[in-house]
Order: sequence, then C-alpha cells, then structure tokens
Amino acid sequence: MSGDNDLPEADRAEGAPHPRHTATLVGHDAAQRAFLSALGSGRLHHAWLITGPPGIGKATLAWRIARALLSTAPAAPGGGLFGDTPVAAPETLDTDPDSPRNRRISALSDPALYLLRRPLDDRRGKLKTVITVDEVRGLKRFFALSQADGGRRVVIVDCADDMQGPAANALLKLLEEPPADTVFLMVSHVPSRLLPTIRSRCRTLSCAPLPPDDVGAALTGALPDLDPEEALALARLSSGSVGAAVRLHVQDGLELAGTLDRMLDSLPGLDRMAATRLAADLAAPKAEDRRALFLDMLDQRLAGLARQGVLGHAVAPPVPAALTPGPQAGRRWAEAQQALTGRVRRGLAVNLDPAALILDMCVKLDALAQDCAADR
Repeated sequence: MSGDNDLPEADRAEGAPHPRHTATLVGHDAAQRAFLSALGSGRLHHAWLITGPPGIGKATLAWRIARALLSTAPAAPGGGLFGDTPVAAPETLDTDPDSPRNRRISALSDPALYLLRRPLDDRRGKLKTVITVDEVRGLKRFFALSQADGGRRVVIVDCADDMQGPAANALLKLLEEPPADTVFLMVSHVPSRLLPTIRSRCRTLSCAPLPPDDVGAALTGALPDLDPEEALALARLSSGSVGAAVRLHVQDGLELAGTLDRMLDSLPGLDRMAATRLAADLAAPKAEDRRALFLDMLDQRLAGLARQGVLGHAVAPPVPAALTPGPQAGRRWAEAQQALTGRVRRGLAVNLDPAALILDMCVKLDALAQDCAADR
C-alpha cells in the first residue's frame, strides 16, 4: 500500500513522526519478549491484538514487529514436532533501518504490507470517522496480488476500534480463514469495543502506560529540539502516554494546564474575569483541538478530585485538597465529571456558543466547590 506525505494520516499524532518512522521503542519489554518467543517457536499465531491506552507506543511496536517479520523467512513446512521446522528464537526486533526493505516499508510501498486505517474523504478533504468496509475489502485484492514468492505478508490495523458493523464482519471472515503466512497486527485502545469473535481469534500483547522517565525519553526521541525541562513537565502530565505528551506540546498544553490549575486552586471564589478570558480563548477560531484538550484535562482533574475525596489521600496530577473534605465531596466531583464536560461537548456538537458553554461550566464548578466546602 502506498502513502502520500501531503495527506493527513489517521494513525499519526499531530506534531510527531509516524510510528513507521520510529526506529526505537521505549518500554514494553515484556510484550516484545512474548512476541519474540512466539516467532522463534515456529508456530506463530496469525493474529495479534496489541492493546493499551492511546499514545503509549502500541503502533510503534506493531511496526517493529512488521519490519522483523518481513525481514525473516517463515518456518519451512514439513519438519518439527508440529509440522514446522523450528527456527532459532531471535533476540531482538531490531532491523537495519537502511535496508531496501525497511525503506519500502517506511514509504508504504512494500508489496507484502497492507495498512488498514481510516481513509481520506476526498469530497470533504478530511479523514473519515471509521474504517470502511471498502477498505477491508481491499485486503482481498492485496492477497490476490501480493507475495507470489511465498514469503510473509503483514496486515497492520490501526486502530481496530475504528471498525464498525460491516467492516468488522468483513475482517472477521479473513481472521477465520487467514491466508497462508499472513500475520495480522491489530492496534486497539479499547478491545472491549471489538467483536468478541474477533478478540477470540487473536493473541493479545498488553502494553501498559509508561513511567515518566520513559515518556520523557520517547518524547526527546520524537521531538529532539524540545527543551529537557519541558519534556519532563509534559511527561508528568501525560499519564504515561507519549502521544498525550506530544498533543500537550502541540496545543501549548503546559500553559493551559497552568490556567486550569489556577482556576481550581481559586475555588470556591471563581475569578469571573479570568474565566471569561479563558472562555474567549477557547472559543477562538480554529481552537477546536485546544478546547478538546482543555476538556480532557478537566475530566482528568475532576476524576482526581473524585478519587482523592473517596480514598482520602492525594493523587497525581495534584488537585486542591480543600475541594475534597470527604467521600461525599468525592462523589459530587464524580457526578460533575460525567455531567459538566459532557454537557459542553454535546453543546459544541450542535454548534452552541463555545464561550457561553465554557463560562457556564466554570460557574457551575464554582457552585459545586462552595457546596463541598460547606460539607466540611
């Protein structure tokens, strides 16, 4: 499958290189060892589900696996205990980045590789919101035209959560009767959203959020010009996700996080002028991504307030202790997380005034903080 660097890519975080261009993977050693063991066994499963939160390196792992698979020959038939000739277990997924094969993979021009992802809507000039059934049907043409020499083929699905209805069922049929020497690598942020029959036909590689030091190291590799102190600050706010850290960097998230934390620290007693300026900033033209980031960060802080109130101890990232005097306050913040930001998102979806929605939400947060203070 070929690519075009001028087109948006559904599986690339804004401001970061595409995972296929990332030569090294930080963390996820257990997942890599599990796959290497299976690769060396001579009985490699045909479908792998790579799971974990967004932005932690799952796609980078999938591309590392794809390069390793396409750089090694499949087991020869006819020998071994189960009919395959065992091969020596490789010690690493590393491959030569300058090899002709890896250059073709990076350019999305290798005939043994198929990338299944959300396509571009040519009429609107934007990415479609789902992986369409036509994209999955394209796999049949890929299988018909590729690998006459009998080598491996690899299909990367990023991400599998984007498939719905007909597309998921079409992929299921291929997983049920996979072509020979074909390996499916499916990235999933929320595997519970997938068809149970798809999950049952896959072996799972679970990936966990990264510790801050690993996020910082990966962030420095993706953005080599980034100031080390900023990289560390972004890592601490990213909840173990390199993708989230890149998003924070692109959207000036450190400044936005500071504004949000100052607002929460002032409650109860909202600074109406500061809240009005914040609402106006987030309502500016082309501020959709910044608004979404603010709402995601507020969701995270409200969840932290809920946990801190119920559990009775501080959480990370820190939230004001004065707002969580006890479990009752924690339950109030949990209800607010579900209600307030959801109301703003629904209003934005029907084109209500963003500034009015955000300012109203800030006022409601202040009222809730006053109620929690009264519980002390």
